[in-house]
Amino acid sequence: MLDISPITWAVTIGLIVVLLAVDLLLAALRPHHVGFKEATAWSVFYIAVAILFGVWFGMQYGNAAGTEYFAGYIIEKSLSVDNLFVFVIIMSTFAVPDHHQHKVLTFGIVLALIMRAIFIALGSALINSFSFMFLVFGLLLVYTAIQLFRHRDEDPDVESNLMVRGARRFLPVSGDYIGGKLFAKEAGRRVVTPLFIVLIAIGSVDLLFALDSIPAVFGVTQEAYIVFTANAFALLGLRALFFLVKGLLDRLVYLSLGLSLILLFIGFKLLLHWAHVDVNTAVPEIPTPLSLGVVIGILVVVTIASLIKTRANPEERAHAGSLSATKKKEPQD
Repeated sequence: MLDISPITWAVTIGLIVVLLAVDLLLAALRPHHVGFKEATAWSVFYIAVAILFGVWFGMQYGNAAGTEYFAGYIIEKSLSVDNLFVFVIIMSTFAVPDHHQHKVLTFGIVLALIMRAIFIALGSALINSFSFMFLVFGLLLVYTAIQLFRHRDEDPDVESNLMVRGARRFLPVSGDYIGGKLFAKEAGRRVVTPLFIVLIAIGSVDLLFALDSIPAVFGVTQEAYIVFTANAFALLGLRALFFLVKGLLDRLVYLSLGLSLILLFIGFKLLLHWAHVDVNTAVPEIPTPLSLGVVIGILVVVTIASLIKTRANPEERAHAGSLSATKKKEPQD
């Protein structure tokens, strides 16, 4: 295990908090439409920060640790793109005004960081105490991969989300966004705005993605510090990336297929590691450099194949994929 000092942890968390604060301030103080140039600049900045951190980390703690970080970062970044896809669906479903999308995205990123930090702490404690957790995480990823593959051409049904339906049933909801407030008064009574419902939908999505992404990154490293930083740096640039790629997401028609293959591969990697530790040391393990190569290879092939497919068939549209069958809406009479 790496010897990460409390000072290193504190400085790292401080850096992430500062970067997150910049995002929060930009969203709160200057709500505006984010253009392509601005989104590109911020995306390049966050990716550069993540790469520079990885280079420093590799120089400080060795090439093996650096490779684990970059493998984890790329896995989390690829999963975050699918997370973005669902964010786009939520924004469209609830017709979130363009100037309020900053607020929703920032909330989603903050909540995702909090949830993943909790799951990282729990996952790390469980893995350190019970080696069979590698079997549990591996089976979870294999199941998720199979479900995502089966429903790769569907989108999650946001309106049928249990938390969203519960909020709509028990809370009075206003007819419009009322200046981007969460709570307001309408006709003399206290109501929640649609933005509150949107945040509930985003929160439930963050929970589901945390359940998948943490076991996935534990598939390439058991170092809690690497798991945390890979997740944090992958999520920090999510707001800018949303505005950069939301027009291109429709063209990534094989994204869900690619992500299902990545999750399946990492799931088998965890199962092999469990068998190596608990069953027989003769069972081979998949090295991290190979994992990194496989993940990058799948993403490259998926992206190129998607662009070729949509160029030949412009009417093709990508789907975020779902873990369960989406109910077909009955046509209105």
